[in-house]
Amino acid sequence: MLDLLIYHLHIVGALYAFTKRWQEEGLKGGFLALGICGLAFTILWSLTGPVARMIMPQAAAPGAWFTSDTLSLVLVLIPGSIFFWLFFYKGSDRTAKERDHVD
Repeated sequence: MLDLLIYHLHIVGALYAFTKRWQEEGLKGGFLALGICGLAFTILWSLTGPVARMIMPQAAAPGAWFTSDTLSLVLVLIPGSIFFWLFFYKGSDRTAKERDHVD
């Protein structure tokens, strides 16, 4: 269940990035942002999966709330949030300020 919540957070973040870039740069920029979000999620999850299995090597009991897959998604959420903040949120504010101060 916690896995699904983390997946949904990533989907909402990707939709925000798509919408933000779509409004600023057009449809091509929106799809590029969506691709970057998907690529970052895939790469980070493939890197954190083995780390999570080293930390939690035992198979979880059926119905367990926190498994090694959940841990790997939590580990994806931390650098993914930082990446999202720097690339989409702060980056779009900076470009908007630069655009306003053009001579």
